[in-house]
Amino acid sequence: MRRTVPKRDLTQVTLYMRTYYSLLRTTDAVQIRTLEETHIAMKSSLHPNADGVEPDMSAFVYASLRLPKCILDVQKVVLGQSQEVFRRRDYPDVESWEAVSGPARRRRMFYDGHETLAVYIASISDIDDIVPMLTAFQIEWNKMHTLIGIQAGLAERLRSCVESESSGQNRSDEICEEVQRVLQLAPDDWERLQTIWGDDLLELLQNIGEQRKRMSVMLLAGSYVEYLQATQKWWDRVNERAPFDLSKRPTYFVSSNTHSLSNMITGFAQGQESRLMDYVVSSADPELCEEADRIRRGKVPSNWSNFLYYTLKKYMQTQEGRDLLEERNAYEAEHGVMRIPSQHTFDLEVQIIDLSKLDRAHLDPRLVDDLPLDRLIDTDAIILNIDYPLGFAAYHLLSRIAVNVGELRGAYVLGKAATLSGRIGDVLIPNVVYDEHSSNTYLFNNVFTARHVAPYLVYGDVLDNQRAISVHGTFLQNRAYMEMFFRLGYTDVEMESGPYLSALYEFIRPRRYPQDELVNLYPVPFEIGVLHYASDTPMSKGRNLGTHNLSYYGMDPAYATTVAVLRRILALETAQQTAMAQQTATGQQHPVASGKGTAQRARV
Repeated sequence: MRRTVPKRDLTQVTLYMRTYYSLLRTTDAVQIRTLEETHIAMKSSLHPNADGVEPDMSAFVYASLRLPKCILDVQKVVLGQSQEVFRRRDYPDVESWEAVSGPARRRRMFYDGHETLAVYIASISDIDDIVPMLTAFQIEWNKMHTLIGIQAGLAERLRSCVESESSGQNRSDEICEEVQRVLQLAPDDWERLQTIWGDDLLELLQNIGEQRKRMSVMLLAGSYVEYLQATQKWWDRVNERAPFDLSKRPTYFVSSNTHSLSNMITGFAQGQESRLMDYVVSSADPELCEEADRIRRGKVPSNWSNFLYYTLKKYMQTQEGRDLLEERNAYEAEHGVMRIPSQHTFDLEVQIIDLSKLDRAHLDPRLVDDLPLDRLIDTDAIILNIDYPLGFAAYHLLSRIAVNVGELRGAYVLGKAATLSGRIGDVLIPNVVYDEHSSNTYLFNNVFTARHVAPYLVYGDVLDNQRAISVHGTFLQNRAYMEMFFRLGYTDVEMESGPYLSALYEFIRPRRYPQDELVNLYPVPFEIGVLHYASDTPMSKGRNLGTHNLSYYGMDPAYATTVAVLRRILALETAQQTAMAQQTATGQQHPVASGKGTAQRARV
């Protein structure tokens, strides 16, 4: 079969990647400024105006959302896989530093309070994410520094304004208007800056005006083995804290997030409805209040449960909500959900869901139909849900899980993606994935089609039979490369499904995943399901869920895909238990024991 393979422009993106990987081999810190030229030449689709004089605010906003606010003062970023790696390289107490985070990127980071940021990494994909992000942030910072500097006295007026704010005087409106004019910012760009930086915006502008940004990055350890060791430490913690022997439990593997599955199978949010609605009213969020009213009056087709799930997530981020954390964890444990947060390695929580403890009365109504859910009381199967990783970390994690759990009955991947043909909020269902890491094109039977998701999706469309491409990093494409994707029929751009399929290949073949091949994953002894919901439209500048205030609407596709996955798992497992009961009643051999389990599951 002839295949069409996307080939990147070796003079641009690949040159940039080779440059920073070559420099990071040194034992000293690498100055970000040495990467700026190749970064600009790449003409990244996320940073199209890197070479312009005026700020590229979309790139700056994107980076700001994924970096901690202490980046204002950071001069050195150190990358390591585990606490032991930091200790060996003269950073013995990074976990005693201040824990910091970016609002749109889950990553364990610690700030020393002065100028150093320690970042835990799980795979080479973290390097491909962090280095371009720091470079883009510094380029745009220094553009704004130059513009503020040539406006006589503006830097001093910014400092005076910040001092006035700290003394209780409000002189910000006039200076903000001047800065907006000097930086040539459109009103929506200024609004996005205000949304992200909030009360720290003036301090940001003061820092930008007073000094150029001169950051460096240092990779403490970069060998393949060290990534494997960090993954093993992550799994050891999961294994130690699991309430039973995971190697003896049939497993449905899910890669999603830490809220959607637990919300839909425990009913905790519904039990907190009164408290959550008090929070909506008291939080002075008029858009959420209006949406709640519209749903209750039937003016919009939004699902009320989805609204409660979103509100619970927002509420748990407040101090009052954090006080509810212990109560939530205890409630979830009673209903079969155990959370195991990571420690001393990368930030990746695990949820172990005991299917025998599920209670029909607490399941989301969309999951309850004519299935004989009472059969689940006899099952020993579990759902192993991991907070979806970034890029190639998916391969390391699933490879480790593969040798430590019992029979794998299904592998389901839910996550965000960019769409080249759809809209934000659409659901994309691929059955072909090109993986940039291995250069393989994977063909597989995706168990999901549009009919499995469409009944539960309100605001978007479901596009099945798509082609996906798993890229190295979000900054590491340019418009020409994106257009080539589209011409070849690839409309779904993401980072995890290719590495996951490489790991699944090793479940069913007697060797490691190949390179640069057309790989047919038919048949497999378990199900594979991949569902992506579109959060970005990279062909339209700056359009992503992270830059919008109404991220509530991103919950619609997240929960529509979650419904599809959970319904599939419940259908499979109830069919499995029904078959076992029938075989026991008739004295016949159980289909799994007789080697017919796959055929039985395929008929569900």
